Amino acid sequence: MSEIKVDKLQGTSGSATAITLSGANATVGGTLAVTGVHTIGNNAIYTSEGGAATQNLVQGVAKMWCTHSQAGSYTLDDSFNVASIADNGAGETTINFTNAPANANYAVNVTSGSNSNRRTIFNANNTTRVKCETYEIDSYNNAIDSADVFTTVHGDLA
Repeated sequence: MSEIKVDKLQGTSGSATAITLSGANATVGGTLAVTGVHTIGNNAIYTSEGGAATQNLVQGVAKMWCTHSQAGSYTLDDSFNVASIADNGAGETTINFTNAPANANYAVNVTSGSNSNRRTIFNANNTTRVKCETYEIDSYNNAIDSADVFTTVHGDLA
């Protein structure tokens, strides 16, 4: 096996060092253009827009989202990490995850955009699915289908 040992790599078109290597760490100067599929670890961090804070990238992304209709043909319009949806009757949908959360303590945001007199809630979430329910705004007893339901889950995946 051949081995090349260097501390710096420099392009031929300029005087700036393109890559600096120091032990297990590398610093890239300029723009890094990466092609193909790349995996980042769960410890990937980014710097805030103002530069004052760093955040964990994996922690901050949505782990599931979808838009669907409870009305008519009951369609899943677009989604991420959704295996399937199920119609449980008037105003109630079960959204099944493709990849399970680590626990049932994830945050859910669910809204209905088709009518201002409706409220949409989530109910009985666990590590296999989340349930969305849509009601007339004045009564939890009057479940009603909504043409536009939007659901997002944030939390840890298993």
